[in-house]
This record gives sequence, C-alpha cells and structure tokens, in this order.
Amino acid sequence: MCLGLPGRVVAVLEDGGLGQVEIAGVVRQVDLSLLPDPPSPGDYLLVHSGVALEPLSPERAREAIAWFTPASAPEPETRQVLGDEVPEQQ
Repeated sequence: MCLGLPGRVVAVLEDGGLGQVEIAGVVRQVDLSLLPDPPSPGDYLLVHSGVALEPLSPERAREAIAWFTPASAPEPETRQVLGDEVPEQQ
C-alpha cells in the first residue's frame, strides 16, 4: 500500500521544480515537477516519496491531516495479525 501525506508549502525554490513542504511538523524538500501549476507558500499538496502528486484544497488537507492525529485514529483491532504470534513461555 502506498500512502500520500498532506503537506503545506513553506517555500518554492528559484527554478520552481523543488519546494520546501511541511509534513507532520517536519520541513522536507519535495519535487514539484508533476504539478500542473507551481504552488505558492501556504498551499497544500499531496506528497508521496518526496514527490508532490496533486494540490489539495485546505478542506481536503484538514480532513487528511485528521486521519493522522491520535484523537481521530481508529481503535486498533485486538486480534493477532499473521506473523505476530508470540511463542508461549515455558
């Protein structure tokens, strides 16, 4: 599964092909070359593996960010996942 994260543009570098984007409180350098139009500081983007895939509206960005905050995270399932078996102690 691939996961794109919402990020906020902090700065666009001189050539417009790279930018600094804040993702989960960390500013990262991101490739902007796939976007249809260059973003501006304050714009939101969907970012995957260091590449901006698409612009996001502030509303969509807020919804996506809410999924990553502990208060809105779904409860973990209590069943064991394949490979998580713990051998019994003797």
